[in-house]
Amino acid sequence: MPLLVEMMREFYAESGFSLDSQWATDSFSALLADDSKGAAWLVFEDSRPAGYVVLTLRHSMEYGGSDAFIDDLYVRPDLRRHGLGREALNALFAECEQRGVHAVHVEAGRDNVASQELYRSFGLGVPDAARQLLTVRIGHKAPSLQPRP
Repeated sequence: MPLLVEMMREFYAESGFSLDSQWATDSFSALLADDSKGAAWLVFEDSRPAGYVVLTLRHSMEYGGSDAFIDDLYVRPDLRRHGLGREALNALFAECEQRGVHAVHVEAGRDNVASQELYRSFGLGVPDAARQLLTVRIGHKAPSLQPRP
């Protein structure tokens, strides 16, 4: 788990956000303790830790069963463009097939062209212009993402 948290910190820092280590540890613990919530994979290049991917699951009325989110996908900058993100998504989509997931969603930064290209190569399309993802954080367990000063 410390390696997942370390890479999550790197991922957040790259976007200019700080990360509470205890919150991240608790979040990974909750996910990994309950298979019905999803899964996480560490990605390696040879024996070197290179990144991670997180799959989260829910029931969708719209899709008539399980749907999933690619919650995080991170590959360390010096190891990008080596096929590791594709490898991680292959594992994630295989897991989705095995679990009978009906749809997979992902959020990608508007300016992150490389990730958008990777996601599109897996069939993830352009967002529905008629919809927006609206979010509210509830309770003290959900820290707001604040850019670093």
